[in-house]
Amino acid sequence: MTTTVKVQSRFDEPVTQESLAKAIARGRQRGGEGIHATALQYLPQLQSLLFGFADHSAVALPVRNYPELAALDDAELQALTLGFGGSALCLETRDLHISIAGLVSASAPLMDMAATLIAARNGRATSSAKTAAARSNGRKGGRPRLATAL
Repeated sequence: MTTTVKVQSRFDEPVTQESLAKAIARGRQRGGEGIHATALQYLPQLQSLLFGFADHSAVALPVRNYPELAALDDAELQALTLGFGGSALCLETRDLHISIAGLVSASAPLMDMAATLIAARNGRATSSAKTAAARSNGRKGGRPRLATAL
């Protein structure tokens, strides 16, 4: 099933309370997509940026691992702000905008951890195909016994 959406230009359409309420509702429905930090702090002792999220979890990323951040001095690192709805780091004095998702994806250990978590979550998911396969295997006597080595 495909859905076709016609593009409409509405740049000169006045914003009414109703259209604003609809837009806010659409934004809330999409709010869970992507990485959205709610807090940012530079930790000079660790030379890391600490990103906080809505559930009070946090991720610290070492500045030295990212060339665009390693080039900044301490004052500039302190001046970094969150932008684009919490999805990017911004430093207006250098016209710098860096995706937080991009920073996280550049870290091999974080990506390995994410892959492990996604695999575990997807492995727990049940589907009609998994259910049918389990029933079929059960009818055949279940898992074969392990052969014992002598």
